Amino acid sequence: MNKEMFKNEYLWRGIITVCGLSVIALTLAIGAFLFVKGSGTFTIYKHTVFEFLFSSNWNPNDSALGGGNVGALIYIVGSLLTCGLALLIATPFSFAGAIFMTEIAPGIGTKLFQPAVEIFVGIPSVVYGWTGLTVLVPFIKNLFNLPHGFNVLSASIVLAVMIFPTITTVTADAIRGVPREFRDGAYALGSTRWQVIHKIVMPAAKSGILTAIILGLARAFGEALAVAMVIGKTRAFPQSILSPTNTLTTAIASDMGGAMDGGEYNIALWTMALLLYLISLLFIYIIHQLSAAGKEEVTK
Repeated sequence: MNKEMFKNEYLWRGIITVCGLSVIALTLAIGAFLFVKGSGTFTIYKHTVFEFLFSSNWNPNDSALGGGNVGALIYIVGSLLTCGLALLIATPFSFAGAIFMTEIAPGIGTKLFQPAVEIFVGIPSVVYGWTGLTVLVPFIKNLFNLPHGFNVLSASIVLAVMIFPTITTVTADAIRGVPREFRDGAYALGSTRWQVIHKIVMPAAKSGILTAIILGLARAFGEALAVAMVIGKTRAFPQSILSPTNTLTTAIASDMGGAMDGGEYNIALWTMALLLYLISLLFIYIIHQLSAAGKEEVTK
């Protein structure tokens, strides 16, 4: 019996180890593939990193001859503006929802509010985009008396709704992780509920809350379809949040299928994908640093 148990233990340990190593290998393989494809802009077509990141002249040649321009600054600025505005819109609502479900009404929050929030995660991106296209775009157009409602604000609102459940859920988990003794001690000193939340709970959950915000931002950066349906896809710097523009993910999703494989245009789009991959790695690194900092604060 004991031998059989040991065999099963080693068997499942081996299976789990292989699965874990496979995930690591797949991640490295994706990174290597993107690096090989994306670096062609600089190694094959001899463009500079400075031109790609800081030039707005985007006119790559859709052939292997090269000679075009690959300045992706418009797409980078569009991504930063759209995702940043979405984060500003979603974060206050996410904080309010997380505090409500953990501190104000934990019973109702756990049984009703949290399941309702989690439903948003399972809704396909195309549904968000279609809803934005048919409801939000006409509303923004009429509200601000615009020729059309395709703009940064529309895309940011759609993104804010999409990242809301991520930020809310992770923030709620961070708040629940604050020891009960912290609250009890503050109440014993005469603090009110709002003083406990503001002065004790939120600062104690700071690292988890920052992780939630970064995860939401990473989710926003990776979205393509819903944004493409409402942002206008105009290759121009936005003059305001009511102006159309374009983003990295939208440009890749819209143009990759029509670009000649191996051509300058195709390789430039792969370079955009490589940039998004590096941004994702940066977000993951920041999350790990915040988690480590949070653990150090707890041990102190």
